[in-house]
Parts: sequence; structure tokens; C-alpha cells
Amino acid sequence: MTPETVGPLSRLIDVMKIPPRGQEVHVEATAEECAALARDFGLPGIQALSGDYQLKASAKGIHVMGVVKASITQVCVMTLDPFDSMIEEEVEVDFAEPSGMPAEPPTDINEYEPPDEIVNSQIDLGALTAEFLALGLDPYPRKPGVDFSYTDPSDEKDTPFAALNKLKEGK
Repeated sequence: MTPETVGPLSRLIDVMKIPPRGQEVHVEATAEECAALARDFGLPGIQALSGDYQLKASAKGIHVMGVVKASITQVCVMTLDPFDSMIEEEVEVDFAEPSGMPAEPPTDINEYEPPDEIVNSQIDLGALTAEFLALGLDPYPRKPGVDFSYTDPSDEKDTPFAALNKLKEGK
């Protein structure tokens, strides 16, 4: 696993060095990493990106809980104006060695969340931070205060043809 294969944000953690009581890890993206991620995600900007994690070893592998926070600039789909927003995403992920993963998922696939893979005895909390930022992005962002208003076509007083209809009806 190399930074080139996982994206611009990479923070490798050696799972063999995680103490039995667990470990807290803080991931903070640099300005260069934020700029590269903004390009990757098609955003005008990422001002700040961080992740705070609690890592605990389990019988199956490593359990990661935490939160990803970001300050970003998006483009409103209604006005095309850039605007700033905050993202906060809860994280809960299990990591396991490939040999510890089940050969086949259980029959009820809706309840099965396969663990992420531990590669070379390492997990990448930088890639995890970028992944949860991507999950937190609104695919149709709207600037605060901008709302989509739908006009009912049966309400003819607001349509361009209302005046024509009045002429047709002889009013």
C-alpha cells in the first residue's frame, strides 16, 4: 500500500503497534492534501479536514470509531454560487486480515458489512478520512436560504399563457 494507490491523503498505522487498551489517533490534512482532495472531489476548496479516531483491537481485527470534520466550499446547484459549509460524519469501521474474512457473506446480505482489509499489517486512516468526507458530501448542495420552488402548471395565473387564455375566453 502506497500513498499513490490510496489518494492524496495517507496516514498509515501499524496495527501491530496498537496497544491492548486501544489508541487515539488524530488525522489532520495539510493545505496541499486539502487542495488535492478538492480537485479529486470537484470542490472549489477544502479549508480544513480532520479525523479523530479510537482504535481497538478485537478478536477479528481492528475496530475504528470516530468522526471526520471538514470545512469546505461547494457550488450551489440552484444559483451556481460558491458557499462554505461544514461536514461532520460519524465513522465506525472494522478492519481484518484477508485470511480472517469469511469466504462467503451470510445469506442476508443487508446485515453483512464486510470488514475493510488490513494490508501489510497497516490500515490507512488518511484514506478513511477522505472516504468519509466523500460520503458526507451532498450530491446536490444548496446555498443556505436557497430553495427550489415548484410552480403548479394548473395555476394559470402565473403562466406565460394566462393572458392568451383570457383573450381566448373573451375576458
